[in-house]
Amino acid sequence: MAITRRTAVQGLGIGALLPLAPRLALGQPAGILTRPIPASGELLPVIGLGTWITFNVGDDPVLMDECAAVIAAFFDGGGRMIDSSPMYSSSQPTIGYGLHKLGHPKRLFSAEKVWISHPEQGGPQIEASRAYWGVDKFDLVQVHNLVSWEKHLPALIEMKAAGRLRYVGITTSEGRRHREIESIMASQPIDFVQLTYNILDREPEQRILPLAREKGIAVIVNRPFRQGDLVRQFEDGPLPDWRAETGARSWAQFLLKFIISHPTVTCAIPATTRVDHVRENLEAASGILPDEKMRRRMIDYVEAL
Repeated sequence: MAITRRTAVQGLGIGALLPLAPRLALGQPAGILTRPIPASGELLPVIGLGTWITFNVGDDPVLMDECAAVIAAFFDGGGRMIDSSPMYSSSQPTIGYGLHKLGHPKRLFSAEKVWISHPEQGGPQIEASRAYWGVDKFDLVQVHNLVSWEKHLPALIEMKAAGRLRYVGITTSEGRRHREIESIMASQPIDFVQLTYNILDREPEQRILPLAREKGIAVIVNRPFRQGDLVRQFEDGPLPDWRAETGARSWAQFLLKFIISHPTVTCAIPATTRVDHVRENLEAASGILPDEKMRRRMIDYVEAL
């Protein structure tokens, strides 16, 4: 029987989906892979939590509690980085609700964005985001999709120097504006770059990932599943007979392990609405990682399907 994202999580039981009070230990759970942020050496688990679409639930109390359960499972499994943006509508207050319900876990690495065309409104937007999250300050603020980056980035660098945030970055997605991203990486003192990279979208391997390694810039990977399309595309087909050699037990883990096995990737941020899926995603950050030869074999297998 093919192992899919559905069958891989059978046996967890309904009770495993419900708890909202996890063991929020400050130590890193044994076995979960971390990578250092080049700018500081601080270690981050290689699987984070995205919130685009999935946490945009308005004020529906049932859905907000489901998102809080996802956050609880994420921290309980060793996760740290949660990423959001003002573009994600109600995702920010949903995060704040979950963090408040969980007593504001100290594990949190908060990654936000500034996304507004008027540079003078960037500061107020960041402050509004901070209030939604209920944090004293953000760990990372990124210029979302390079909107007015020429003004926002210097402001973020000033905020960092003043101790009002810890790291600064830029983002893009779906392969857009890579040349501009490269130019900013080469010329500006940024700590993070966020972009789309997965087993089919591999253009960043050519220039951006080598440049990040050269410049000491951490890499966050968004859309690891192409908003779920890759999992849906492959999960009804068989995983290869040699899947154990990749460390994956499901298609979702197969796809994530390909991403995080690239040595320049700091953290991938799959989004989900389900506790079983967040646990499955975090499990990809333990055990075997493919080497370069295996990564090529994974590419060939997927492209042949």
